[in-house]
Amino acid sequence: MKFIQIALVFFLMCSTTSHSQTIPIFKTNQKLIVDGDVSDWKTPFSGPFVIHNTFEKASQNTTVAFAWNDENLYIAFRSLDSKIIGSKQKKDFPIFRTDDLVEIFIDPDGYGQNYIEIGVNAFSTNYDMLLKCISAECGGWKTSMDFDIEGLETISKITSEGFCTEIKIPFSSLEKIENGNFKKPEIGTKWKGNAFRIDYSSNTEYHSLQPYKSLKFGFHQPREFAVFEFVE
Repeated sequence: MKFIQIALVFFLMCSTTSHSQTIPIFKTNQKLIVDGDVSDWKTPFSGPFVIHNTFEKASQNTTVAFAWNDENLYIAFRSLDSKIIGSKQKKDFPIFRTDDLVEIFIDPDGYGQNYIEIGVNAFSTNYDMLLKCISAECGGWKTSMDFDIEGLETISKITSEGFCTEIKIPFSSLEKIENGNFKKPEIGTKWKGNAFRIDYSSNTEYHSLQPYKSLKFGFHQPREFAVFEFVE
């Protein structure tokens, strides 16, 4: 009986993660300045995003690129947006309820028990939070806005086509995540994570780089996150 239970758990884990795509994070010697201008990025952009739980095409395209060096993880978004919703707010304001924004979720150890979430709107307002699983299925999360990523930089720039966003996350800040089991990445390191966008234009849409099979828990499904692989 115990063997059957273990086999069932293994099957369920495989069935929920088998469609996960691998997103390369390219190592760079380029000096990236976080200013919202993504025209200088040399690494390719992935996407476009799709509706997060139906795999359908989004009304307005979003793409994302990743890069890293020995100190930092860099993320860049390009968001087409014909009608930007939102405004400048204080840090850690819950802009995900009101504003067009992009988000990144990162689970360095891939266990799905806790991970970080960062959101940035078109006006450079950001929030960073830590989420911890508090239910057996992980359908319940305890969120902490008191968590701050030291050295986090986020800038958005409004363009004629929408807005672009750049994020810099120092690896040293991730060492402070309780039970995060963070290790500084090297070539071949794999994390779990996903990238998102909330578009509050004429029809509110929830987009993601890695869409989900399950309809249960919205964006918060770390077992279905993509794989982020650090490459040369």
